[in-house]
Amino acid sequence: MAETHVIVLPGGGYAEHAPHEAEPIVDWLGGLGMRADVFRYPLNARHPLPLHALRAEIGRRRANGADRIGLMGFSAGGHLAGLAALAPGAEAREAVQFAVLGYPITSMETETYRPARLILLGEDAAPALRRSTSLDALVTSESPPFFMWHTAEDVYVPPEHTYRLAAALAAHNIPHTTHVFAHGPHSLGLAEGAGDTATWTALATSWMRERAEA
Repeated sequence: MAETHVIVLPGGGYAEHAPHEAEPIVDWLGGLGMRADVFRYPLNARHPLPLHALRAEIGRRRANGADRIGLMGFSAGGHLAGLAALAPGAEAREAVQFAVLGYPITSMETETYRPARLILLGEDAAPALRRSTSLDALVTSESPPFFMWHTAEDVYVPPEHTYRLAAALAAHNIPHTTHVFAHGPHSLGLAEGAGDTATWTALATSWMRERAEA
């Protein structure tokens, strides 16, 4: 079977790397028998620096023997994962086979989450730049499959972000799975002890295993 490597991108609004969305995620994936590591992308950096850094990491992992690359990102890390999976300009060795996004920022056109947008794009970002870094605007018929989860109670990054991307994926007939759980705040990570929301890990596990066999 082809070797799959999952690159984990913690959230933190492009200002920090949330610890509970880093090594604990890698440990969980390792317990499933999946190869994974955390990539600490550049912080407080303007686009496209974080994207270029992640693409270089994808290329490095592929050069080291990974046949398939999956990305798992949370919040701002979910935005970066989506950019790497969807934005034009990637070389063949930088291609992504699937992406798992937890409560992701997907749109730079909404006012949420504004602090991350200001870091990535600046105060006076032109509408075209905001559009070109919004994931729903980047989906094509060649985009990879996505798994997304969110909570309806998330006030920092409302589920509208996930709905926007899911609608774009559906419009282009891209395989995707979307779960919006009723309860839970932003930044749950593995969501242990968070009721029904904690089932996201089991749902994502079966989905990723299906992708690995595809």
